[in-house]
Amino acid sequence: MKDSPTSYIRNKPVRLILALGALTLLLATLSLAVGSVHVPIGEVLSAIFGGGDSAIVLYARAPRVCACLLAGGALAVSGALTQSVLANPLAAPSTIGVNSGAGMAAALCCALAPSATALVPVAAFLGGLLAALLVLFIAGKTGASRLTLVLAGVAISNVLGAGVDAVVTFFPDALAAYSDFRIGSLANLTMQRLAMPAVIIAVSLAAALSLTNELDVLTLGADTASSLGMNAKRTRVILLAVAAALAGAAVSFAGLLGFVGLIAPHIVRRFTGDEARFLLPASCLCGASLLLLCDLLSRTLFRPYELPVGIALAFTGGPFFIYLLLRQRKGRTA
Repeated sequence: MKDSPTSYIRNKPVRLILALGALTLLLATLSLAVGSVHVPIGEVLSAIFGGGDSAIVLYARAPRVCACLLAGGALAVSGALTQSVLANPLAAPSTIGVNSGAGMAAALCCALAPSATALVPVAAFLGGLLAALLVLFIAGKTGASRLTLVLAGVAISNVLGAGVDAVVTFFPDALAAYSDFRIGSLANLTMQRLAMPAVIIAVSLAAALSLTNELDVLTLGADTASSLGMNAKRTRVILLAVAAALAGAAVSFAGLLGFVGLIAPHIVRRFTGDEARFLLPASCLCGASLLLLCDLLSRTLFRPYELPVGIALAFTGGPFFIYLLLRQRKGRTA
């Protein structure tokens, strides 16, 4: 007997997804209205739905809100995929080399073509994706186990991190431009700049959601997956490639934002468990809400000055993650 719509909504993970959706909508509306200049809610709704011409809403805040939704959702789903595939609750997109690859490519672009700022997002995306593919290739040559994936990611990240230090040392003028990317910022974005990353993120999210059954089987272990007819190594590589595409597209315009891909899956997993069909959508909405909140705080706490969203995210996410770790340990020792 099939569950009725009412009983389905009573499901705890579904209620969480609905609540996170409402929270995301609320924070997005507040982000459009609140800032150095307050815009009435009616004017915001008119600008978005009624053909209003509020320039500050349409050209300054709307791209920023879209960037928060895209980057927060993509990084959170990327983190959820990485943690599930590697069976490591401390894994994040940076574990498979995305951040270090994007940082290296961005630093090289700032050093070799300082006037071509439009190329930095493209270079960051390609660098992050290539670094992740290199990690997957090295791990694949050694069996593509969870341990080899982590070790390959650590090795590649250290090498590329040293490369960034070398570039900044030899090209000190590139440091100023690279600093904004390293910290993470959502300022001065346009809808045109977000168009291509949005397409990549949408396709990658669709791919991730279509692989939820495979992800659930893979979390049972390689032996169980193989006994059910699944090629565990190939599935692991495919899922991590999707995670790399999500994270690479996000960092291409948002910079090296930390904690979103680490914290958001932790928060929702306490309510949804490891079932991917609930975990991935909930992580997406949680990541978007978290980034919207941090961006709102970064624009309002010290106005008229603005704090880079990466700093606000670190101050907000770091203590909260420590709290989660302490609470988890307390639960185990109780």
